[in-house]
Amino acid sequence: MAGESVNIICMKWGVKYGPEYVNRLYDGVRRHLSRKHRFVCFTDDPTGIVEGVEIRPLPELGLPPGPERGWLKLATFGPTLADLRGVTLFLDVDVVITGPLDVFFDPPGPFRIMRDFKRPFSKVGNSSVYRFVIGAHPQVLSYFVAHVDEVKAAHRNEQEYLSWAIDREGALDYWPADWAVSYKKRCIPKFPMSLWQAPSHPADTRIVIFHGNPKPEEAITGTGNKWYRPARPAPWIARAWYGEG
Repeated sequence: MAGESVNIICMKWGVKYGPEYVNRLYDGVRRHLSRKHRFVCFTDDPTGIVEGVEIRPLPELGLPPGPERGWLKLATFGPTLADLRGVTLFLDVDVVITGPLDVFFDPPGPFRIMRDFKRPFSKVGNSSVYRFVIGAHPQVLSYFVAHVDEVKAAHRNEQEYLSWAIDREGALDYWPADWAVSYKKRCIPKFPMSLWQAPSHPADTRIVIFHGNPKPEEAITGTGNKWYRPARPAPWIARAWYGEG
């Protein structure tokens, strides 16, 4: 993969995340990825997204209209994806880039994903971050469309099914655990230390994942946590989130 251009893609739909999430992700990638790349956002509303981000419409799952958007990432596995080609890294819009990203393209193999932090000893990956080759795994989407009820009965969510489907091909593989981590699980000290110890940044971490609460802006101020999981402010998140480091 050395020397070739790569793609960074994200998705934004509905009103949960504003354009600032896409813009900050774009800025984080721009500052931390030295490889030649395209940054593409698939969205139903491009309002407020900065110049430099390529805008494409949300890809289609190929199902009748319905509440299927929780599974929408699977549409990236169609035989084609807009006008993109080649090696592609998917990033959720609410991740925070804190270190060099080039390493995510270095390990060999057709597919890589971060291991799920909730079930570290299972085969399930966390689809906040995954790398694939466009068009290389069309059966991930086609099988889902042909067996949607069966898939939903067997798998709790899109990332569980995705991991299963890729593993069926013998292609499931992971990055080192510290490259992409859960802010909630890896950075916030355990209670009661979290009352006085600030959240830490693991030494080799390049992407911090936010799921549930807190959100990145809440991590900066130390708000947004459950009463049983208090957290101090994290200035290093602010530096990464606002492009100050």
